[in-house]
Amino acid sequence: MRRRRPEKRIILPDTKYNDLSVAKFINYIMENGKKGIAEKIFYGAMNIIESKTKTDGIKIFKKGIENASPSVEVKSRRIGGATYQVPIEVPRNRAFYLASLWIINSSNNSSGKPMSEKLASELIAAANGDGGAIKKKEDTHRMADANKAFAHFR
Repeated sequence: MRRRRPEKRIILPDTKYNDLSVAKFINYIMENGKKGIAEKIFYGAMNIIESKTKTDGIKIFKKGIENASPSVEVKSRRIGGATYQVPIEVPRNRAFYLASLWIINSSNNSSGKPMSEKLASELIAAANGDGGAIKKKEDTHRMADANKAFAHFR
């Protein structure tokens, strides 16, 4: 018998935009519990986006997350001594998590600029339908498509 699931922590919406998804994203950026730095990075990125695109930064953020969110992924399933990559649909909260992670990681991988600038350019790229996070999403979808034959193992 499996143990009980831990209860979900309630996170408060962020102070500037009063948005839960922004607060979650800031928490994903955060390293070593340094939330102030994570907030500085995110709000700095929003300011850069607003100055570059002349539109609301939060709209670009939402569009970028939406474009980078995967709808299917593969999960390893062991059946009779063989491991199959079984395509499964991604729940909404996991899709948000994966999109956020991919955006943050792809902005981390480029070098030579402050993190807020890298994050801003990655979010703009994701909103326009290109960039590292979108590439990762397409790879995930391609993987799921290639393993469609094992969908009955779900």
